[in-house]
Amino acid sequence: QLQLVESGGGSVQPGGSLRLSCAVSGFTLDSYVIGWFRQTPGAEREGVSCISSNGGSTNYADFVKGRFTISRDNAKNTVYLQMNSLKPEDTAVYYCAAYSPTIQTICFMTSHRGYDYWGQGTQVTVSS
Repeated sequence: QLQLVESGGGSVQPGGSLRLSCAVSGFTLDSYVIGWFRQTPGAEREGVSCISSNGGSTNYADFVKGRFTISRDNAKNTVYLQMNSLKPEDTAVYYCAAYSPTIQTICFMTSHRGYDYWGQGTQVTVSS
C-alpha cells in the first residue's frame, strides 16, 4: 500500500525557515515523481515543487524560486522541502504527492490532478 506522510510543519516568523519531510512507503522513490503542493482555505491546491523519479530534475513555482529547495534521500525513502526566507503568504497546508511517470527525467506540477497518491498535509504558518 502506497503511503506518504508529511512532517515538519509549524509556526515561524517571517524570514524564518522550516524543513518539511515526506516519508514514503510501499514504493521506492526511483519509481515515482514526488511533488509538493499547498492549499489555503477556498483556494485551489497549487504546485510548489517536484522532483523527477531519477532525481535528476526539479521544478519550482516562481513564487518559491530561490527560497525553497527540494531534495531526497533514497536510503530513507524521504523527500524534503527546505523552505527559507518564509513569508506570510507562504502560510498554507502543505501536501506531498506522487505519480508514476512515463518519463523518468522530468516532473510536472502544473495540476494536482495528475498526482495519484497524497499525504495528509502539514500546516505551515508564517506570522509575526
